[in-house]
Amino acid sequence: MEISELLNYRQDLLEECQDDEKFISESDFLIKTIPFLNDAKLLDSEDYNDSYQYGKADNIKVNGYVLNESGERLQIFIVDESSIDVGLQQDDLLISQKSYYDQQFNKAIKFINKSIKKHLNDDIQESSPAKPLMNFLASSEGLEQIDVIEIFLISAAITVEKRGAEPQPKKIEFDDDSIDVKYTKGKDVKSKSIGVFKRLIDLNFIYNVLISQGNREVLTVNFETLYPQAIHLIKAADEENFESYLCVLPATLIAELYRKYSTRILEKNVRSFLQFKGVNQGIKDTIKKTPELFIAYNNGMTITAVDSELKEENGQYVLKSLTDFQIVNGGQTTASIYFSKKEGLDVSKVRVMAKINVAKNTDEEKLNEFISQISIYSNAQSKVSSADLRSRNEQLIKLKAVSESTLSPTGKKWFFERFKGEFNTLLRKNPAAKTRINNEYPKERRFSKEELAKYYMSWGDQPHLVKKGGEKIFRLFIETLSGVEKKKALIVDRDFFEETIAKIMLFRALEKQYGAGKNSLGQLRSAVVPYAIAIIYKYSNSIKASSTFDLGKVWKQEIFDESFLNMTYSLMDLMNNLIKKYALSDDLGEYSKKAELWEAISSSSEIKQFIAADIFKNAISKLLISKEDKKGAEKVSKKAKYVDFSQLYENVMIYSKTSLYYQKLGILIGRTYSANQQNKFDKIVSNINNNDDISDALRAFEMEFLNEIRVNQPQIFDQISVKEQSKWLAAYDFVLSRYNNCIENKEDIRSVFQREREIFKLKGAKFYTVLDEIGNKLYDGQSLSMKDLYSLCSCLQLQ
Repeated sequence: MEISELLNYRQDLLEECQDDEKFISESDFLIKTIPFLNDAKLLDSEDYNDSYQYGKADNIKVNGYVLNESGERLQIFIVDESSIDVGLQQDDLLISQKSYYDQQFNKAIKFINKSIKKHLNDDIQESSPAKPLMNFLASSEGLEQIDVIEIFLISAAITVEKRGAEPQPKKIEFDDDSIDVKYTKGKDVKSKSIGVFKRLIDLNFIYNVLISQGNREVLTVNFETLYPQAIHLIKAADEENFESYLCVLPATLIAELYRKYSTRILEKNVRSFLQFKGVNQGIKDTIKKTPELFIAYNNGMTITAVDSELKEENGQYVLKSLTDFQIVNGGQTTASIYFSKKEGLDVSKVRVMAKINVAKNTDEEKLNEFISQISIYSNAQSKVSSADLRSRNEQLIKLKAVSESTLSPTGKKWFFERFKGEFNTLLRKNPAAKTRINNEYPKERRFSKEELAKYYMSWGDQPHLVKKGGEKIFRLFIETLSGVEKKKALIVDRDFFEETIAKIMLFRALEKQYGAGKNSLGQLRSAVVPYAIAIIYKYSNSIKASSTFDLGKVWKQEIFDESFLNMTYSLMDLMNNLIKKYALSDDLGEYSKKAELWEAISSSSEIKQFIAADIFKNAISKLLISKEDKKGAEKVSKKAKYVDFSQLYENVMIYSKTSLYYQKLGILIGRTYSANQQNKFDKIVSNINNNDDISDALRAFEMEFLNEIRVNQPQIFDQISVKEQSKWLAAYDFVLSRYNNCIENKEDIRSVFQREREIFKLKGAKFYTVLDEIGNKLYDGQSLSMKDLYSLCSCLQLQ
């Protein structure tokens, strides 16, 4: 990782955080960076509760917080405000002293301690967003509930080692700490120690998540420091791609694993099934009555890792550490043991049989497949669906292809970021085209797969789940999209894409309208927006029984009229008050994740009065379509043949770089090329020079190889000063715009290109007959070849 590359990325990141006035707030920076923690599996969700509080005199600070899904871990966020200053000099961005970060962590720790001791009661006003967090920490219920406080310091600074000639990025670890507290439960006074874990999320960390395309942060568990007794193993198998070991794990160790790492140790297909905050009753009864029989009654657990460190002791294997530790079967057992111990049950006699599979000679993709198969075929205590949550999900790939083939009615493009960092990588691999790409896909027309899940599922009757966000809503979306439990998979076509974009536009319009910071409606935007959309979804049909809300109109209009925006503003203002009125907790952000709040609000007299009022009826009526007309429109839409332009677009992007780009790349990479790789790049250059299509295999190779350069030698891209050849994209856009206009206006695409042929013929174009060929191919649902585009390029040069 190069310092220069990190500085380049910091500039891109901060530009993403700017508002319309080019200002970067701490909350905007936090909103942009928290998804990286979710991708790394350090959080259960990208949602958080705003709780900004800064006290200069007390030297306290907190920006936000969240309780994890199972409720025992409080996660607090603080932003290094000086690091997001765009005018900061490079020397001030390179941090080598641990003490710099310690000073900032101490601000959050002081806030925690003062809250627990009730020393802030008079200093923090009731209206402060930090008040619920302070009250929670000051309450007996809160102190009993949480066992760990995890503090995340979010910084746009670069942590470095300065001993050599040039500073080098480094990672700083912070020692775990604890806070001893006393609280009352009934008439008893209880005491406990709450663990305090500090995590630095600096630019180094954020960039690593980006270039790893959103893969989780690898967890290494050191059993020698975690548990005082030796864990003995028996080797059960030693195959080419994995080794298997059998062992017996003490429940006290399992409980400590969960306390320290929470759901990070639970593989992603399992973690979403921990939909309880207590314990499995059967496990609890066994621990209570016959703990020594637990190992006989329980199915045990399966653990995976990519590396193991063992030592031999008296002829036996002893476990020292496991790298990329994950429990893929036994999540219920793990959490139930933890919560049983938390309730005061003695787990010292409980033992659990465990199988440890250590993968060998494998990459991340193969490891995911390996884990997925274990999850499906293991004798799991919790049912695990086979939904593919990865970016290679077939439905997501299809959606990506449709997004590249579809323009809005005004000719705008949307960028679906199927995997983490895809857009930034596109910019980095094409430095000469950065301005063009940013103009073509401004940030308001880009969305990730995680955002897609939130936007898509908001148009429904479960806004409390949308508020939870994270993997829970993403799994629900994927299961809806792919079809599980014998449900039919959704058809991902142009209609699906248009309605999805309409949902995105609706969600983002309400977010912008609600506002942020001092000019916002309040501090409940992440709850109010999905709740308000769910009201529109639920009650829009009540205005006219024979009609339904037409997302297609939203897609076509691309903007909302004044009457609709007046209605949504009033609805969100009302929703702000209703959340406060019906929540049975002063922690409104957390309580809005509960189904009971949504049920109370959606059936309230206030909502019934609102939907009966003219402001709602008039605004919604303009966006209704009769169910009969909708069916007719869908039939007409199905008659239009869909063309997949994705392969053509990928070819165009490679051609636009030019053959000279790849020749220079080969020179710069030099000896690190293998003969096979050199042959592949030679073939790409030959294809470009001969206007031949580049094969699927070569395009995949090009993408993977350039991604490797992005990770290992990103400075090379800055050394390839080759101007982008714009003619290919111009020809592609020419075809795409006319194809989309024909779809929107229900025109015969052959006739449109026949008219274009006559125009170019009159202009004296040499290859004007290619327009007929293009029209016929598109009419038949076929994409084009690069030779077709080459001929079209010569026609366009006459314009």
